[in-house]
Amino acid sequence: MENKVKKLPIRADWWSKTISGLVLGFTLALAISGVFAWIGPGGIAAPQKVQFVMWLITPVWMLILSLIYLVRTGVRALKGLLIANALAYALLFLVKT
Repeated sequence: MENKVKKLPIRADWWSKTISGLVLGFTLALAISGVFAWIGPGGIAAPQKVQFVMWLITPVWMLILSLIYLVRTGVRALKGLLIANALAYALLFLVKT
């Protein structure tokens, strides 16, 4: 007997997950790095922190983008990232004041 591997088609919600992760993941990474810039060591005026905060965006964004595929549907991914963005930007504006 020959083992036949059934090829599964790419699910349609992978596109929505990918686009959500790219766009909303990036904005979430910006908010998270902004919060770290304000409440991290030395505050916003620390000169050594500028490069670190800039380079912090990419790993956070890639982590979000890679973890978004663990969400069951694309709509859930979109809703979750929208809520996470709202909370992160609310925290950022709270920390800035």
